[in-house]
This record gives sequence, C-alpha cells and structure tokens, in this order.
Amino acid sequence: MNKPAVISIIVPVLNEGERIGELLRHVRERAGRLPVEIIVADGDPDGSTLKEIRDINVISLRSPRGRGAQMNRGAERATGSILLFLHADTLLPGNAFNEIMDALDDARFVGGAFDLGIDSGRFLMRLIARCASLKHRLTRVPYGDQAIFIRADFFRTIGGYREMPLFEDVELMRRIKKLGKKIIILGRRTITSPRKWERDGALYTIFRNWSLQALHLMGASPGFLARHYDGRTCRIICRFHRKQAGK
Repeated sequence: MNKPAVISIIVPVLNEGERIGELLRHVRERAGRLPVEIIVADGDPDGSTLKEIRDINVISLRSPRGRGAQMNRGAERATGSILLFLHADTLLPGNAFNEIMDALDDARFVGGAFDLGIDSGRFLMRLIARCASLKHRLTRVPYGDQAIFIRADFFRTIGGYREMPLFEDVELMRRIKKLGKKIIILGRRTITSPRKWERDGALYTIFRNWSLQALHLMGASPGFLARHYDGRTCRIICRFHRKQAGK
C-alpha cells in the first residue's frame, strides 16, 4: 500500500508540453523516498500538456484557464497536509521538501516560500533576483515563482486563491498578513526560467510588474490590469491616474 502523501505538489500549466516531463522528473528526484503526490492542472481545454505526461502516478486535471483557478482545482484533489504550488518553469532547491516540513513544524508559520533565483549568468538577472529576494523578505509577500507552500487545512479555511487574472499570489499573501498569520521565506533559492524577462526585456519587465502591482494596490481591478499586460503599461498608468483625478 502506498503511504499517504505528506506534500501535494500542484502545477498549473498552459502549453508546457515541451518541459513538463523534465519538471516531473525533477520533482521526483527532489522528493526521493518522501511520499508526495503531483497534480498537474491544465488550463488548455484540449489538455495539450497533459497529453505529454508519461508518469502514470501524476494526477492530471483539466481546469478553467487562470493560475488561481487551476491551483484551486488542484488543491481540491490534494490529499497532502501541505500544498506546494510550483510553476512549470521553476525548479526546487535541493532538500526542498524536508526544508518545507521542518519550517512548518514551527506552529508560528502557516506557509512560506523560497528565495528567488533566475537561471541566467547575466549580472542584471542576478541583480534582479537579489533585489526581488530582499523585497519579498521585507514585505513578506512572495511571488508564485518562489514555490509558495501552505498548510492544506489553512488554505481551505481561508478559501484558497482568488480566481483573478493577475496577482493571485500577492492577494493570497496579503490576505494572510491581514489575518495576522505568518509565513517564512527560506534561504535556499528556486531557479526560475528567465524567459519572461528575456522575451520582454529585463528592465521593462521589472517596471511593468512593479507598476501594475502598484496600480493594483491603488484599487485598479485585476481584470483591468490584465487587459493591459502586453506592453502598454506606461499609457495605462497615465490613464488610470487621470481617471482617479477626475473622480
């Protein structure tokens, strides 16, 4: 008989067929003999990523598109006492699972994340990762590519992720803070793909992400921001400020 899972790893995917096999092998290697379960929630109605999965022990789900929705569908199926939300382009540090369990042995913490690393030798990318890690340690609001983990019972008690187009990770962490609960940022680093920075440009991506998050905190809806995530950040900031000034 298989041992019950200690940690459920939930992977939201969309068009990740080329890399899903490598990611699943990586997770299995990191887990070793630890009983874990892997749940892949595909936002593609055709299940294109699921068709590339060869690991028969993976739980494969179709879900409405959107990371919040996909991660919630995965959490509904999860049996582990700890939920680990892992992006498809992010790798875990060595001994990650034992570090997560050790961290949550401390009753003060309901969840946490790792520091951020970017898979690039470029100085700018290393600087981005360092600055992001410092920011997240100060604010205690990590992003999803830092491999967020949380106690399953607590996650369900607070209603899971909000199913919103952007910032579902930020919203969850801010809600946890408002409840007076604590998370921990572990010192080991995830390694995430630099593709989003390379595709749009590193400096622009930082400016866009921080600007959109600032607008979100000012009251702009995630739907409004998601419609302008494709390169029009400067214009949309001006438009939002004019709208606020006219009220």
